[in-house]
Amino acid sequence: MTTPNRWSDLERPPLNEAALRRAVIAPDSPWTSLDVVEATGSTNSDLAERATAGAPEGAVLVAEEQTAGRGRLDRTWTAPPRSGLFFSVLLRPTEVPVARWGWLPLLAGVATATALSRAAGVDTALKWPNDLLVTIDGEERKTGGILAERTGEDGVVIGIGLNVSLRADELPVPAAGSLALAGAKGTDRDPLLRAVLRSLADWYGEWRKAGGDPAASRLQQTYAAGCATLGREVRAELPGGRELTGTAVGVDDDGRLVIATADGEQPVGAGDVVHVRRA
Repeated sequence: MTTPNRWSDLERPPLNEAALRRAVIAPDSPWTSLDVVEATGSTNSDLAERATAGAPEGAVLVAEEQTAGRGRLDRTWTAPPRSGLFFSVLLRPTEVPVARWGWLPLLAGVATATALSRAAGVDTALKWPNDLLVTIDGEERKTGGILAERTGEDGVVIGIGLNVSLRADELPVPAAGSLALAGAKGTDRDPLLRAVLRSLADWYGEWRKAGGDPAASRLQQTYAAGCATLGREVRAELPGGRELTGTAVGVDDDGRLVIATADGEQPVGAGDVVHVRRA
């Protein structure tokens, strides 16, 4: 019996750690280290531990497989080995007021969607606050998600999970999707990861230079332009079991979703938003 190895599935080759390091770690880049591990429970949890131990800003941790990947609201994220991109980055935006750090997951969404549109040729939309959507057979499907978590006094770990080559019979739920199913022009994960990290570096750099101002850094308007939630009738499931229904009309200066209801406009900063109908 042949022992499985990292080259067993030639349709899903392993990432080239050395080449990725050469491509993304440079004097003018925020990325200071990049490690690829075969498997782990959660790259966010592992990188948070490294942050606590003093890891510098710009550390990147990538896993070929996540066995306990986490999304928002304690949801799990699982996928076959090497079928997607599962990675986390450590940021320490100490020069930006903490009140503006809530924009970081939205920034990561803009950066990822922008990179995928260029590198994979797939139009990627954003569902507030942190889901990445693609269109498959005329239907919106979630192909990725983002989770930002504070660590220590000055750190934020941002985790990004992205389905790349998943086939229809491998999808965890019917509402899921992948870049391959959306007609991506390529599913080689190395250039996709490089593109996302470069885009993230560019947007993070602009946001920091603007002191975290979402308007001055163009983040607010770019997010709104790519957000599939705006203009839709939505149902927001809020903490404490409350619900709010109405039309999503904007994203305010704090990154909150503004919903127009019968009682007026109300901002939502946390919760789960369901798209009730198309715009």
